[in-house]
Amino acid sequence: MSEQSPEQTMDNLNQTAAGASDTATEKEFLDNIRQNIDAVDCEIQTLINNRAKLAQQVAAVKKNHTAADDSSDPIFYRPEREAQVLKAVMERNTGPIADEKMARLFREIMSVCLDLEAPQRIAFLGPVGTFTHAAALKHFGKAADTVPMTTITDVFREVEAGTAMYGVVPVENSSEGVVNHTLDGFLSSSLKIIGEVELPIHQNFLVAEHTKLDGLSRIYSHQQSLAQCRHWLDVNFPNVERVAVSSNGEAARRLKNEWHSAAIAGDVAVAEYGLHKLYSNIEDNPSNTTRFLIIGHEAIAPSGQDKTSIVVSAHDRAGALIEILKPLSYHGVSMTSIETRPERPNKWAYVFFIDMNGHINDPNVSAAINDIRPLVKDLRILGSYPKAVL
Repeated sequence: MSEQSPEQTMDNLNQTAAGASDTATEKEFLDNIRQNIDAVDCEIQTLINNRAKLAQQVAAVKKNHTAADDSSDPIFYRPEREAQVLKAVMERNTGPIADEKMARLFREIMSVCLDLEAPQRIAFLGPVGTFTHAAALKHFGKAADTVPMTTITDVFREVEAGTAMYGVVPVENSSEGVVNHTLDGFLSSSLKIIGEVELPIHQNFLVAEHTKLDGLSRIYSHQQSLAQCRHWLDVNFPNVERVAVSSNGEAARRLKNEWHSAAIAGDVAVAEYGLHKLYSNIEDNPSNTTRFLIIGHEAIAPSGQDKTSIVVSAHDRAGALIEILKPLSYHGVSMTSIETRPERPNKWAYVFFIDMNGHINDPNVSAAINDIRPLVKDLRILGSYPKAVL
């Protein structure tokens, strides 16, 4: 078959469908379509490999440039660049595949290409099968080497030590609020926020092959997941004990050896532990979403749609918080969230975590932060990073 452009191939496919005679058999018609599909597949495969070769060229340029400068290790993962690519994919998409599904396809292609440049080791709050695991796969793709950590502190330490390039930690849930352990991690770490992931949280009621529903005596899940499904459980399993465990992955793991138990967890746990969905999407709030942060060492360039996060140690005086917020209003900076944590080891002293729209390189964001600095004991920029795309 002669080589054709994707447009020519699609024209042939449409002509085949439109020109099929009434006397053509179904098999003949389908064979023609399948030949066109095979031709398109060849085009796709060739183009993906061409993209991969270009990624390898990028890696070679970065390595040669770094060697010539005798500087630190080259940076292969560029969150701002990936965000721009994925946004462009969705903007130029014409269907019938939905914008986000098309972007997810490109995310996996980019993940494989990045793996050719430099394999990425990503630490996440484990065990395997948690929503944090799902967030890591969503953000970095399945080609990344995702490594579960026991605690959020362990994720920070793994990235600080350089054993993992980046880490993924939960920071807030739309139903249950902020994850304090993550905020506290930044108080004792110099790591930066380099990205974010927003993951719709859909909870499933899971059972194993050997589960006996008529003898069900306990339901395992993380305490937040149990809270997110409280009403559904009250209606459907009001008399079954609810047991909070360290993670949904741990809840799923426990079903392996227990015939009288069920678990509440996400889709990743289903695949990882070989379980069955008895009920899907049992969360009380269908728009329930958790936000995760990507942590790393480097500062991130602007992507065009960014957030900036800071942590501020305020003076202990009346009106201190109002003083901090005024420069944001004056310079037209939109604050998206603010959280308060104790300033250890000081008694009755507090720090404020503030998220705002914009990049630190934006004049109004930079001016607002510069105006805040003399009003507080300390201010640290945790990072400017692309807003979640997918």
